[in-house]
Amino acid sequence: MGVLDQFRLDGKVAIVTGASSGLGVATAVGLAEAGADVVVAGRRADRLSQTVALVEQAGGKAHAVPTDVSDPDACRALAAAAVERFGRLDILVNNAGVGTAVPASRETPEEYREVLDINLMGAYWMAQAAAKHMADGGSIINISSVLGIVSAGLPQAAYSSAKAGLLGLTRDLAAQWTSRKNIRVNAIAPGFFPSEMTDKYPDGYYERRIAQVPAGRAGDPMEFAATVVFLASRGAGYITGATIVVDGGGTIV
Repeated sequence: MGVLDQFRLDGKVAIVTGASSGLGVATAVGLAEAGADVVVAGRRADRLSQTVALVEQAGGKAHAVPTDVSDPDACRALAAAAVERFGRLDILVNNAGVGTAVPASRETPEEYREVLDINLMGAYWMAQAAAKHMADGGSIINISSVLGIVSAGLPQAAYSSAKAGLLGLTRDLAAQWTSRKNIRVNAIAPGFFPSEMTDKYPDGYYERRIAQVPAGRAGDPMEFAATVVFLASRGAGYITGATIVVDGGGTIV
């Protein structure tokens, strides 16, 4: 088997949460281009049909399951639906997330908990649910953020807490499951990519931050998707418990 063959995902089945927009859509399409069939999940059911169409255009089979990952029962139902539809489950991309920019002195318990419920606890419930179906081993990829590593000049205590928590969760699940279940668990910490979240930044903030990135630009969503495909593939078969930073060098300055 050649080097490039190591990155193919033919015969694999993936779940992508938060697949109704942005990086979730790019991830689903990238996995399909690599040969996987994809179950796309998110809270906005009307948007998932668009992602299904894009996955099918990329050559993969797709199935949409509206899901709120903050509900453990819904997470279990999603994993079961993937197996029922495609007969197996090999890859989970925990991409579902929400972002806020509330000053810590004013953030309410409800606001803080909502972010953690989706961004951190939702990833945990999904990992639990998916691992039970990964009979032949698999790959779980948690989408964290550079804001789990550094601050970025906005009041994002809840978001940063959740994304930092994902890094710890990744390490612990990798330690528990790689040897026992043959499930590799890794994280990606993306920097600035165009998304619905970046559209909500204060005027001028996004441009100032991009100007500080050594690469001199924002990331392309397909660059992010390529990293997901790598971690999901046999090409990354000896990588587990790692965090891959995809930020154009933003965290080194």
